[in-house]
Order: sequence, then C-alpha cells, then structure tokens
Amino acid sequence: MNGNRPDVTDEDIGMRAFQMRKAQAVERATERIRQGLQADWGMFTQRDLADLDWLLGELWAYEKRADWNDLHFSKLTADDIKSMIEDSREMRQEGSHNTVETLTRVGALIRSRSV
Repeated sequence: MNGNRPDVTDEDIGMRAFQMRKAQAVERATERIRQGLQADWGMFTQRDLADLDWLLGELWAYEKRADWNDLHFSKLTADDIKSMIEDSREMRQEGSHNTVETLTRVGALIRSRSV
C-alpha cells in the first residue's frame, strides 16, 4: 500500500460503482412507477416497496442497459406491481431456482406495457 491511497482495491471501487448505479436506476424506476400509479401508490406498504425495489435491482442487474432504458415503468398498473412484489418474495425464498425465468417474465411484463 502506498501513502496516497487508502486500502481499497480496484475491485472494491468497481463493486461500489455498480451498486451506486443500480441504486440510482432503481430510484428512477420507482419514481416513474409512483407517478404512473398516482393515488394507487398509497395502497402499498413499506415492505411491499422494499420488495419491489429489490426486484427492480435484480432486474437492472439482469437486463442489458439498452433494454433497461427502453422500459416504461410509468405504464405499469397496480395489479402489475402486486404481481412483481409476489415474484420478488418468491425469488427471495430459500431454494428458489427460477430466478432467470422470473426476471425474464417480469421484463416481458414491463415491455408489454411499454408499447
């Protein structure tokens, strides 16, 4: 270690940058969902929103950047969000092995609303 740089590896910096970009993308997507749902947004609990944010983060990591940028989150319905929250909870259960299948399905749902 030299005296000019803290004990942080390039890998640590890269992982932190990835996490920050993911958090920003999830925040923007969540805000678009909130704006699209308007009054229906209030029907979701803090736990629901945390589960939704987690799923959006997983989806962001899974999707190609160009594909993510084409998703129109503001067009989602309250029923779409309920379904996504259920998917999130199922994915987080121990022994869940259908992660790619679930993320593909969620991406397809959002794309279907984006047209």
